[in-house]
Amino acid sequence: MDEHYHAGGPAIKVSMLFFGPLAERFGQREVTVSLDSGTTTSQLVERFDLGDMLEFGLRIAIDGEMDADMDKPLSDSSEVAFLPPVSGG
Repeated sequence: MDEHYHAGGPAIKVSMLFFGPLAERFGQREVTVSLDSGTTTSQLVERFDLGDMLEFGLRIAIDGEMDADMDKPLSDSSEVAFLPPVSGG
């Protein structure tokens, strides 16, 4: 079993889904990462250096919920989708 324990407690696995230019930037549409229990979406954004993209309209859905609380700790098996800004008129 691939279970790791860190100072913050047991590790959790989170799926990151990338769409549009982000999928190209990371070279794949889905990445599963191991994080310390208690990690927030904000910390995940920092870890993958996506903060600058938030300023340009990047939207994040946590377990299918748009604009969820990014300071709430993620759960094991959470799905975090990074959606590019919608252009239109």
